[in-house]
Amino acid sequence: MNFLDNMERKYGRYAIHNLPFIIVGLYALGYVISLVMPQLLYFLTLRPDLILRGQVWRLISWVLVPPSQFSLFTVIMLYFYFSLGRTLEYTWGAFRFNVYIISGVVFTVIGAFLLYLFGGVIGYFSTYYINMSIFLAFALTYPDMQVLLYFLIPIKMKWMGAVYGFFIILSMMQGGWADRVAIVMSLLNFVIFFFMTRNLRRYSPKEVHRRAEFKRNVQKVQPKGATRHKCAVCGRTEKDGDQLEFRFCSKCAGNYEYCQDHLFTHQHVK
Repeated sequence: MNFLDNMERKYGRYAIHNLPFIIVGLYALGYVISLVMPQLLYFLTLRPDLILRGQVWRLISWVLVPPSQFSLFTVIMLYFYFSLGRTLEYTWGAFRFNVYIISGVVFTVIGAFLLYLFGGVIGYFSTYYINMSIFLAFALTYPDMQVLLYFLIPIKMKWMGAVYGFFIILSMMQGGWADRVAIVMSLLNFVIFFFMTRNLRRYSPKEVHRRAEFKRNVQKVQPKGATRHKCAVCGRTEKDGDQLEFRFCSKCAGNYEYCQDHLFTHQHVK
């Protein structure tokens, strides 16, 4: 996760905020198209063969294709996933949530091309399992949160996640290669973010709450306008840029702090 930390420091300011709202908006547009001009959906699907012939818009437009028919249950599920996405965006931060969702989209596109180029199969790809990855991520982040199944039955998220996981495995066993590739590639972001991460505790709700409390307490006792970091060479502080990093030098006699530009180039204080 050090790679993501560095990426967030460099490119975090470009993150798309309120991404769950945008996702729901795209779904709403897709359902409008399915009701008004259903024939148009054919020109939006993820078709590697047609993309290679020049219809490059399909690389993005397929996210508009609704994963199911419109109904009252669809509205409830969209609101449910919107709430989960908003919570995850708040817990992880906008940049990491962006990476999580966008990587799911990219992996799905790669899966479609692999299936076509090596198997000659044109499968049906939708954002259904990307939505599923949001649910699984939430269940793993908030395992003990209790929700009302069908507005009646109280159940913890970890058990719902286990049930969803069972049905995903069942779908892989019963489906063909197209279904398996779609499932695996759409959920690959979930595997990378959670089963190959060493520091899960950092993003647990308790740890996020602890860091927020610590930050508020520091702001209360810190004088107005004061800074926590200052380079002993150039005098820059954390207020001079979000990308600046500061470290203390262990070879200097005393508590001398330096920015990343002078940490290895300064003369040691004896």
